[in-house]
Amino acid sequence: MAAGAGARRAAALLALALSAAAPPAPAPAAAAAESRTGGGQVDGRGLVEREVKVGGVAYRVAVRVPDDYDPARAWPLVVFLHGSGECGTDGLKQTRVGLGPAVAAQPGRWPCLVLMPQKPSSARQWEEHEDLVLAAIADARATWRVDPERIALTGLSQGGHGAWVLGARHPELFSCLAPVCGYGDAAAIAPLAQALPVWAFHGLRDDVVDPAGTLAIVEEIRRLRRAAGGDAAAVRLTLYPEAGHDSWDAAYAEPELPGWLLGHRRGAVAP
Repeated sequence: MAAGAGARRAAALLALALSAAAPPAPAPAAAAAESRTGGGQVDGRGLVEREVKVGGVAYRVAVRVPDDYDPARAWPLVVFLHGSGECGTDGLKQTRVGLGPAVAAQPGRWPCLVLMPQKPSSARQWEEHEDLVLAAIADARATWRVDPERIALTGLSQGGHGAWVLGARHPELFSCLAPVCGYGDAAAIAPLAQALPVWAFHGLRDDVVDPAGTLAIVEEIRRLRRAAGGDAAAVRLTLYPEAGHDSWDAAYAEPELPGWLLGHRRGAVAP
């Protein structure tokens, strides 16, 4: 795809994702975003399999829907980006590591919709699948009643990188960011991500992704916040001294994390 066409497609998908909250029933107009639905109940715990089509290519997406979901009210949405080990086309591996198991184990802690797209290969980073993420959000909003003010973004490892980059690219879409053992260019990410509430996590014994990268991004956001007269301490960072790369188990078990992710609203910078 030519660069101009790719940019136009990303802009169109972002516009759809930012549109007014859709009614609870699937809307035929969703096809205009090249999104197609498929599948149904994957198991008895509210995990629903979807399919979105972007540029003629079908991608698998899973959505965990609360047992008490009621379309009479708008629900927060947490978008989870998986790591390299969960890439594929089966539509389920991304639900079995990280946020998915945490929600399945204690669903009462997570009164929200959880969107888990799957990219096919670790050879391409999440920012190269930006269209997929935006199309999956648009599809979720066309199917369930999502609160457009409360769309949080999180991810682990390669998905943590994706959370940093895509969150920085779209601060107008997401309410907050929670990257886990992620990485990225602090100079490129921090100027845009500083507009969002951030809570980052990393294990200090991580021998796959150097925790220095997370520290650098957080410190640069804090520096920019201080320079703008904001509260640098509001940029949260949790380091696990004994954790390796799999710090996501500890991160998604943090007692305050569900409330933190669901409590922020779009455009409301952390105090």
